[in-house]
Amino acid sequence: MSDAAHTPRAPRTDAAPRRIGGLTVSPLALGGSVFGWTADERESFAVLDAYTEAGGTFIDTADSYSAWAQGNSGGESETVIGRWLAARRNRDDVVIATKVGAHPDRRGLSAATVRVAAEDSLRRLGTDRIDLYYTHRDDESVEVEEIVGALDDLVRAGKVREIGASNLSAERLKASLAFSAREGRARYVALQPHYSLVSRDTYEGPLRDAAARHGLAAVPYYALAAGFLTGKYRPGAAASGPRAGSAARHLETERGRRVLAALDEVAAARGADPATVALAWLAARPTVVSVLASARTPKQLPPLLAMAGLALTERETELLERASA
Repeated sequence: MSDAAHTPRAPRTDAAPRRIGGLTVSPLALGGSVFGWTADERESFAVLDAYTEAGGTFIDTADSYSAWAQGNSGGESETVIGRWLAARRNRDDVVIATKVGAHPDRRGLSAATVRVAAEDSLRRLGTDRIDLYYTHRDDESVEVEEIVGALDDLVRAGKVREIGASNLSAERLKASLAFSAREGRARYVALQPHYSLVSRDTYEGPLRDAAARHGLAAVPYYALAAGFLTGKYRPGAAASGPRAGSAARHLETERGRRVLAALDEVAAARGADPATVALAWLAARPTVVSVLASARTPKQLPPLLAMAGLALTERETELLERASA
């Protein structure tokens, strides 16, 4: 029997689409960091097929994925996604988000870098437009006026539909939005913050307040804390895998152990996977429109997609928030 025969059918995820600016996206954004890294092209195509067959429409990547892997130079994920789009002829059916500023050959956010990096991404993706273009991390050596101006040029040229920012301070976000309003330029509509049950202070506070005040949509990354919130990593068990070190370090903290116990309690009561519960909690947080998670194989998708159908009770939410405080 083939692997496909043993793979549970992924639950539908298109029942509750969300809005990011003028884009309609699914509750789960499929992370592309694994494509061309821990998932080869065949495996990546299988994940992308399973995700879209389940109703998923929001695919996230970056020009730098996966430059950190031996033998890679960056752009591998975009290239795989571009080949998949060409093979499936479904470009108009999906929202593609990518990022600029961290590719080894295109570092920073000068106007010249943004312009050339966008052309590189368009070529690798095999498309004429990027639906959502994020600055990957802030470049404080460049004034926000230059960064937003460069992104605005891409929007005016029809090469980018909406713009967003990742790893940006509340102060720089507010300055960027003020410039956009003052000069009539494209404005950020999305943030991609580091945010999860074991990393709340990386978003909650001034940045989330600014996002709420200005109507920005949040799409958190590290939503499962490098796999820790799947429940895969347990005290006393040997950790393995490319992200094991990052995930297992949460076992060394009291908060991490509390969160794991709370997830187990809620998951057992609801007959759900811990990952489903963790993503459902995150998806219900203020300003969060979609949550970002990746899968190396189709078998890893069902618990991620199931979060769209899990509404936590007030008691369950309070239990998780006390544990993660």
